[in-house]
Amino acid sequence: MDDHRTAHSDPAGPADDFATEGGAIDAMDGDAAGATEGGATDAGATDAMDGGAADAADAADAADAADGDAAEAREVRRFWGGLGLPGLVDVHTHFMPERVLHKVWEYFDAQGPLIGGLEWPIAYRKQEDERVAVLRRFGVRAFTAMLYPHKPGMARWLNGWAADFARRTPDCLHTATLFPEPGVETLVAEAVDAGARVFKAHVQVGAYDPAGELLQPAWGVLAEAGIPVVIHCGSGPAPGKHTGPEPIARVLARHPRLRLVVAHMGMPEYEDFLDLAERYPQVRLDTTMTFTDFTEDFMPFPRRALPRLAALGDRVLLGTDFPNIPYPYVHQLHALERLGLGREWLRAVCHDNAVTLFGLPAGE
Repeated sequence: MDDHRTAHSDPAGPADDFATEGGAIDAMDGDAAGATEGGATDAGATDAMDGGAADAADAADAADAADGDAAEAREVRRFWGGLGLPGLVDVHTHFMPERVLHKVWEYFDAQGPLIGGLEWPIAYRKQEDERVAVLRRFGVRAFTAMLYPHKPGMARWLNGWAADFARRTPDCLHTATLFPEPGVETLVAEAVDAGARVFKAHVQVGAYDPAGELLQPAWGVLAEAGIPVVIHCGSGPAPGKHTGPEPIARVLARHPRLRLVVAHMGMPEYEDFLDLAERYPQVRLDTTMTFTDFTEDFMPFPRRALPRLAALGDRVLLGTDFPNIPYPYVHQLHALERLGLGREWLRAVCHDNAVTLFGLPAGE
Protein backbone atom coordinates (compact mmCIF):
# COMPACT_ATOMS: atom_id res chain seq x y z
CA MET A 1 0.00 0.00 0.00
CA ASP A 2 1.11 3.55 -0.76
CA ASP A 3 1.46 5.30 2.58
CA HIS A 4 1.22 8.71 0.88
CA ARG A 5 -2.44 8.51 -0.14
CA THR A 6 -4.63 11.46 0.68
CA ALA A 7 -7.55 11.19 3.04
CA HIS A 8 -9.88 10.92 0.07
CA SER A 9 -8.10 8.04 -1.61
CA ASP A 10 -9.43 5.30 0.65
CA PRO A 11 -6.43 4.58 2.92
CA ALA A 12 -7.63 1.15 3.88
CA GLY A 13 -5.82 1.03 7.19
CA PRO A 14 -5.22 -2.49 8.39
CA ALA A 15 -6.50 -3.64 5.03
CA ASP A 16 -3.25 -3.83 3.14
CA ASP A 17 -1.11 -4.79 6.11
CA PHE A 18 -3.47 -7.64 6.91
CA ALA A 19 -3.51 -9.04 3.36
CA THR A 20 -1.69 -12.39 3.08
CA GLU A 21 -0.32 -13.71 -0.20
CA GLY A 22 -3.14 -11.98 -2.04
CA GLY A 23 -1.28 -11.87 -5.33
CA ALA A 24 -0.56 -15.58 -5.27
CA ILE A 25 -4.19 -16.37 -4.50
CA ASP A 26 -5.37 -14.12 -7.33
CA ALA A 27 -2.92 -15.76 -9.71
CA MET A 28 -4.07 -19.24 -8.75
CA ASP A 29 -7.68 -18.21 -9.23
CA GLY A 30 -6.84 -16.84 -12.65
CA ASP A 31 -5.00 -19.99 -13.69
CA ALA A 32 -7.88 -22.15 -12.58
CA ALA A 33 -10.36 -20.02 -14.52
CA GLY A 34 -8.25 -20.24 -17.67
CA ALA A 35 -7.91 -24.01 -17.44
CA THR A 36 -11.66 -24.40 -16.98
CA GLU A 37 -12.47 -22.26 -19.98
CA GLY A 38 -9.96 -24.08 -22.20
CA GLY A 39 -11.22 -27.56 -21.39
CA ALA A 40 -14.94 -27.00 -21.03
CA THR A 41 -17.40 -29.17 -23.00
CA ASP A 42 -20.98 -28.01 -23.50
CA ALA A 43 -20.08 -25.11 -21.28
CA GLY A 44 -23.34 -23.27 -21.72
CA ALA A 45 -25.49 -26.17 -20.59
CA THR A 46 -23.11 -27.06 -17.77
CA ASP A 47 -23.00 -23.47 -16.52
CA ALA A 48 -26.77 -23.24 -16.63
CA MET A 49 -27.20 -26.42 -14.62
CA ASP A 50 -24.47 -25.40 -12.17
CA GLY A 51 -25.96 -21.95 -11.89
CA GLY A 52 -29.42 -23.34 -11.15
CA ALA A 53 -28.05 -25.69 -8.51
CA ALA A 54 -25.97 -22.91 -6.99
CA ASP A 55 -28.98 -20.57 -6.87
CA ALA A 56 -31.05 -23.24 -5.15
CA ALA A 57 -28.27 -23.93 -2.64
CA ASP A 58 -27.84 -20.20 -1.98
CA ALA A 59 -31.58 -19.83 -1.42
CA ALA A 60 -31.58 -22.77 1.00
CA ASP A 61 -28.58 -21.33 2.88
CA ALA A 62 -30.28 -17.93 3.06
CA ALA A 63 -33.46 -19.51 4.43
CA ASP A 64 -31.49 -21.43 7.04
CA ALA A 65 -29.60 -18.28 8.03
CA ALA A 66 -32.85 -16.31 8.30
CA ASP A 67 -34.36 -19.00 10.51
CA GLY A 68 -31.25 -19.01 12.70
CA ASP A 69 -31.21 -15.21 12.99
CA ALA A 70 -34.91 -15.16 13.90
CA ALA A 71 -34.45 -17.81 16.57
CA GLU A 72 -31.50 -15.99 18.09
CA ALA A 73 -33.35 -12.68 17.96
CA ARG A 74 -36.18 -14.22 19.97
CA GLU A 75 -33.68 -15.54 22.52
CA VAL A 76 -31.92 -12.17 22.85
CA ARG A 77 -35.25 -10.40 23.27
CA ARG A 78 -36.34 -12.91 25.90
CA PHE A 79 -33.15 -12.11 27.81
CA TRP A 80 -33.66 -8.36 28.04
CA GLY A 81 -37.44 -8.65 28.27
CA GLY A 82 -37.03 -10.91 31.29
CA LEU A 83 -35.01 -8.17 32.96
CA GLY A 84 -37.77 -5.65 32.34
CA LEU A 85 -35.57 -3.64 29.96
CA PRO A 86 -36.64 -1.85 26.77
CA GLY A 87 -33.65 -3.33 24.93
CA LEU A 88 -29.85 -3.38 25.06
CA VAL A 89 -27.12 -0.78 24.63
CA ASP A 90 -23.90 -2.26 23.19
CA VAL A 91 -20.89 0.08 23.49
CA HIS A 92 -18.44 -2.13 21.58
CA THR A 93 -19.56 -3.02 18.06
CA HIS A 94 -17.51 -2.63 14.90
CA PHE A 95 -18.60 -0.76 11.80
CA MET A 96 -16.02 0.64 9.41
CA PRO A 97 -15.49 1.06 5.66
CA GLU A 98 -16.35 -2.26 4.03
CA ARG A 99 -12.97 -2.71 2.37
CA VAL A 100 -11.21 -2.20 5.68
CA LEU A 101 -13.54 -4.55 7.53
CA HIS A 102 -13.12 -7.28 4.92
CA LYS A 103 -9.34 -7.05 5.29
CA VAL A 104 -9.73 -7.26 9.06
CA TRP A 105 -11.76 -10.43 8.54
CA GLU A 106 -9.00 -11.81 6.33
CA TYR A 107 -6.57 -11.20 9.20
CA PHE A 108 -8.82 -13.12 11.57
CA ASP A 109 -9.15 -15.92 9.01
CA ALA A 110 -5.36 -16.10 8.78
CA GLN A 111 -5.12 -16.38 12.60
CA GLY A 112 -2.68 -13.47 12.74
CA PRO A 113 -0.40 -12.71 15.69
CA LEU A 114 -2.51 -9.81 17.02
CA ILE A 115 -5.28 -12.31 17.80
CA GLY A 116 -2.85 -14.73 19.37
CA GLY A 117 -2.95 -17.14 16.42
CA LEU A 118 -6.37 -18.32 17.60
CA GLU A 119 -8.95 -19.91 15.35
CA TRP A 120 -11.56 -17.15 15.13
CA PRO A 121 -14.48 -17.74 12.76
CA ILE A 122 -16.50 -14.55 12.20
CA ALA A 123 -20.08 -15.27 13.28
CA TYR A 124 -21.76 -12.33 11.52
CA ARG A 125 -19.94 -12.05 8.19
CA LYS A 126 -22.68 -10.01 6.51
CA GLN A 127 -23.06 -6.84 4.51
CA GLU A 128 -23.29 -3.59 6.45
CA ASP A 129 -27.05 -3.13 6.14
CA GLU A 130 -27.61 -6.74 7.19
CA ARG A 131 -25.43 -6.31 10.27
CA VAL A 132 -27.36 -3.21 11.29
CA ALA A 133 -30.61 -5.12 10.76
CA VAL A 134 -29.38 -7.98 12.97
CA LEU A 135 -28.69 -5.61 15.87
CA ARG A 136 -32.09 -4.02 15.44
CA ARG A 137 -33.80 -7.42 15.44
CA PHE A 138 -31.91 -8.23 18.63
CA GLY A 139 -33.38 -5.09 20.20
CA VAL A 140 -30.07 -3.22 20.53
CA ARG A 141 -31.31 0.34 21.04
CA ALA A 142 -27.91 1.97 20.57
CA PHE A 143 -24.51 0.74 19.42
CA THR A 144 -21.15 2.10 18.25
CA ALA A 145 -18.87 2.03 15.21
CA MET A 146 -15.55 1.10 16.80
CA LEU A 147 -12.91 1.88 14.17
CA TYR A 148 -9.23 2.65 14.57
CA PRO A 149 -6.12 3.65 12.62
CA HIS A 150 -2.82 1.80 12.76
CA LYS A 151 -0.66 4.61 11.36
CA PRO A 152 -0.64 8.39 10.85
CA GLY A 153 -2.94 9.92 8.26
CA MET A 154 -5.85 7.53 8.70
CA ALA A 155 -7.83 8.98 11.59
CA ARG A 156 -9.30 11.95 9.72
CA TRP A 157 -10.56 9.74 6.88
CA LEU A 158 -12.03 7.19 9.29
CA ASN A 159 -13.71 9.96 11.28
CA GLY A 160 -15.31 11.31 8.11
CA TRP A 161 -16.66 7.87 7.27
CA ALA A 162 -17.95 7.36 10.83
CA ALA A 163 -19.72 10.74 10.85
CA ASP A 164 -21.52 9.81 7.64
CA PHE A 165 -22.41 6.37 9.03
CA ALA A 166 -23.90 7.98 12.15
CA ARG A 167 -25.97 10.35 9.99
CA ARG A 168 -27.51 7.47 8.05
CA THR A 169 -27.74 5.13 11.08
CA PRO A 170 -29.44 7.09 13.87
CA ASP A 171 -29.21 4.27 16.41
CA CYS A 172 -25.40 4.27 16.11
CA LEU A 173 -23.64 6.58 18.54
CA HIS A 174 -21.42 8.90 16.50
CA THR A 175 -17.97 7.35 16.93
CA ALA A 176 -14.53 8.83 16.24
CA THR A 177 -10.93 7.75 16.67
CA LEU A 178 -7.43 9.20 17.06
CA PHE A 179 -3.74 8.45 16.58
CA PRO A 180 -0.61 10.05 18.06
CA GLU A 181 0.43 12.37 15.24
CA PRO A 182 0.95 16.12 14.82
CA GLY A 183 -2.38 17.91 14.92
CA VAL A 184 -4.21 15.17 16.83
CA GLU A 185 -5.60 17.71 19.31
CA THR A 186 -7.20 19.66 16.45
CA LEU A 187 -8.51 16.46 14.87
CA VAL A 188 -10.15 15.42 18.13
CA ALA A 189 -11.63 18.87 18.74
CA GLU A 190 -13.09 18.87 15.23
CA ALA A 191 -14.68 15.47 15.80
CA VAL A 192 -16.15 16.63 19.12
CA ASP A 193 -17.53 19.76 17.46
CA ALA A 194 -19.03 17.56 14.72
CA GLY A 195 -21.01 15.66 17.35
CA ALA A 196 -18.85 12.63 18.22
CA ARG A 197 -20.23 10.94 21.32
CA VAL A 198 -17.61 8.23 21.83
CA PHE A 199 -14.00 7.66 20.73
CA LYS A 200 -12.14 4.44 20.06
CA ALA A 201 -8.42 4.00 20.79
CA HIS A 202 -6.56 0.78 20.05
CA VAL A 203 -3.19 0.67 21.78
CA GLN A 204 -2.41 -2.87 20.61
CA VAL A 205 -3.08 -2.39 16.89
CA GLY A 206 -1.76 1.17 16.86
CA ALA A 207 1.40 0.13 18.74
CA TYR A 208 1.66 3.50 20.49
CA ASP A 209 2.20 4.67 24.04
CA PRO A 210 -1.09 6.23 25.19
CA ALA A 211 0.87 8.26 27.73
CA GLY A 212 3.14 9.76 25.05
CA GLU A 213 3.33 13.53 24.79
CA LEU A 214 1.59 13.80 21.42
CA LEU A 215 -1.66 12.49 22.87
CA GLN A 216 -1.74 14.56 26.07
CA PRO A 217 -3.56 17.58 24.58
CA ALA A 218 -6.08 15.25 22.91
CA TRP A 219 -6.82 13.47 26.19
CA GLY A 220 -7.29 16.89 27.73
CA VAL A 221 -9.86 17.88 25.11
CA LEU A 222 -11.79 14.65 25.69
CA ALA A 223 -11.64 14.94 29.47
CA GLU A 224 -12.92 18.50 29.31
CA ALA A 225 -15.73 17.53 26.91
CA GLY A 226 -16.68 14.47 28.97
CA ILE A 227 -16.58 12.24 25.87
CA PRO A 228 -16.02 8.55 26.70
CA VAL A 229 -13.10 6.71 25.09
CA VAL A 230 -13.36 2.95 24.60
CA ILE A 231 -9.72 1.87 24.71
CA HIS A 232 -8.20 -1.52 23.94
CA CYS A 233 -5.25 -1.38 26.31
CA GLY A 234 -5.05 -4.83 27.91
CA SER A 235 -2.61 -7.45 26.66
CA GLY A 236 -5.23 -9.81 25.26
CA PRO A 237 -5.64 -11.68 23.06
CA ALA A 238 -1.94 -10.95 22.48
CA PRO A 239 0.33 -8.34 24.10
CA GLY A 240 1.56 -5.24 22.34
CA LYS A 241 4.53 -2.98 22.96
CA HIS A 242 2.48 -0.56 25.09
CA THR A 243 -0.40 -2.69 26.40
CA GLY A 244 -1.06 -3.29 30.06
CA PRO A 245 -2.16 -1.14 32.99
CA GLU A 246 1.01 0.90 33.52
CA PRO A 247 0.68 3.24 30.49
CA ILE A 248 -3.00 3.83 31.30
CA ALA A 249 -2.14 4.60 34.91
CA ARG A 250 0.19 7.32 33.61
CA VAL A 251 -2.56 8.74 31.40
CA LEU A 252 -5.01 8.85 34.29
CA ALA A 253 -2.49 10.43 36.64
CA ARG A 254 -2.43 13.42 34.26
CA HIS A 255 -6.12 13.28 33.25
CA PRO A 256 -8.06 11.86 36.21
CA ARG A 257 -11.42 13.05 34.78
CA LEU A 258 -10.93 11.25 31.46
CA ARG A 259 -13.85 8.88 30.85
CA LEU A 260 -11.95 5.78 29.80
CA VAL A 261 -13.93 2.62 29.06
CA VAL A 262 -11.44 -0.23 29.28
CA ALA A 263 -12.32 -2.69 26.52
CA HIS A 264 -12.49 -6.41 27.29
CA MET A 265 -12.19 -5.50 30.98
CA GLY A 266 -8.48 -5.17 30.32
CA MET A 267 -7.96 -8.88 29.71
CA PRO A 268 -5.85 -10.59 30.91
CA GLU A 269 -4.81 -7.92 33.45
CA TYR A 270 -8.34 -7.86 34.84
CA GLU A 271 -7.46 -7.13 38.44
CA ASP A 272 -4.99 -4.38 37.60
CA PHE A 273 -7.67 -2.56 35.62
CA LEU A 274 -10.16 -3.12 38.43
CA ASP A 275 -7.62 -1.31 40.60
CA LEU A 276 -7.70 1.67 38.24
CA ALA A 277 -11.49 1.68 38.13
CA GLU A 278 -11.61 1.69 41.91
CA ARG A 279 -9.09 4.53 42.04
CA TYR A 280 -10.60 6.76 39.32
CA PRO A 281 -14.38 7.33 39.40
CA GLN A 282 -14.59 8.06 35.65
CA VAL A 283 -13.00 4.77 34.57
CA ARG A 284 -15.38 2.12 33.32
CA LEU A 285 -15.04 -1.41 31.98
CA ASP A 286 -16.77 -3.07 29.06
CA THR A 287 -17.66 -6.75 29.00
CA THR A 288 -16.52 -7.46 25.42
CA MET A 289 -15.87 -11.20 25.05
CA THR A 290 -15.18 -11.63 28.75
CA PHE A 291 -16.73 -14.59 30.60
CA THR A 292 -17.57 -16.36 27.32
CA ASP A 293 -16.50 -19.96 26.85
CA PHE A 294 -14.11 -18.81 24.12
CA THR A 295 -12.23 -16.37 26.37
CA GLU A 296 -12.44 -18.37 29.56
CA ASP A 297 -10.52 -21.12 27.78
CA PHE A 298 -7.36 -19.03 27.43
CA MET A 299 -7.74 -15.86 29.55
CA PRO A 300 -10.18 -16.66 32.37
CA PHE A 301 -11.50 -13.97 34.66
CA PRO A 302 -10.38 -14.68 38.26
CA ARG A 303 -13.40 -15.71 40.31
CA ARG A 304 -11.91 -14.09 43.40
CA ALA A 305 -12.46 -10.72 41.68
CA LEU A 306 -16.22 -11.16 41.20
CA PRO A 307 -17.14 -9.27 44.39
CA ARG A 308 -15.13 -6.30 43.12
CA LEU A 309 -16.92 -6.51 39.79
CA ALA A 310 -20.26 -6.57 41.57
CA ALA A 311 -19.31 -3.49 43.59
CA LEU A 312 -18.49 -1.63 40.36
CA GLY A 313 -21.86 -2.50 38.89
CA ASP A 314 -22.63 1.11 37.98
CA ARG A 315 -19.47 1.34 35.83
CA VAL A 316 -19.58 -1.86 33.79
CA LEU A 317 -21.01 -1.61 30.28
CA LEU A 318 -22.18 -4.23 27.83
CA GLY A 319 -19.80 -4.71 24.91
CA THR A 320 -19.70 -7.64 22.51
CA ASP A 321 -17.29 -7.09 19.54
CA PHE A 322 -20.16 -7.75 17.10
CA PRO A 323 -19.78 -8.76 14.29
CA ASN A 324 -16.23 -10.06 14.86
CA ILE A 325 -17.12 -12.76 17.37
CA PRO A 326 -16.65 -16.52 17.03
CA TYR A 327 -19.94 -17.47 18.72
CA PRO A 328 -23.57 -16.29 18.77
CA TYR A 329 -24.28 -12.83 20.20
CA VAL A 330 -26.62 -14.27 22.79
CA HIS A 331 -23.75 -16.26 24.32
CA GLN A 332 -22.24 -13.02 25.68
CA LEU A 333 -25.52 -12.31 27.46
CA HIS A 334 -25.77 -15.80 28.90
CA ALA A 335 -22.13 -15.57 30.02
CA LEU A 336 -22.96 -12.44 32.02
CA GLU A 337 -26.10 -14.02 33.45
CA ARG A 338 -24.30 -17.10 34.74
CA LEU A 339 -21.95 -14.94 36.83
CA GLY A 340 -24.81 -14.86 39.32
CA LEU A 341 -24.40 -11.16 40.17
CA GLY A 342 -28.14 -10.55 40.15
CA ARG A 343 -30.92 -8.97 38.15
CA GLU A 344 -30.12 -5.35 39.05
CA TRP A 345 -26.45 -5.78 38.07
CA LEU A 346 -27.51 -7.20 34.69
CA ARG A 347 -30.02 -4.40 34.12
CA ALA A 348 -27.36 -1.80 34.82
CA VAL A 349 -24.67 -3.44 32.70
CA CYS A 350 -26.85 -4.27 29.70
CA HIS A 351 -28.69 -0.96 29.50
CA ASP A 352 -28.93 1.54 32.31
CA ASN A 353 -25.24 2.42 32.75
CA ALA A 354 -24.84 3.30 29.07
CA VAL A 355 -28.10 5.29 29.10
CA THR A 356 -26.66 7.38 31.93
CA LEU A 357 -23.20 7.73 30.38
CA PHE A 358 -24.44 8.82 26.95
CA GLY A 359 -27.58 10.65 28.04
CA LEU A 360 -29.86 8.35 26.05
CA PRO A 361 -33.65 8.24 26.41
CA ALA A 362 -34.61 5.73 29.07
CA GLY A 363 -37.06 3.90 26.82
CA GLU A 364 -40.23 2.19 27.90
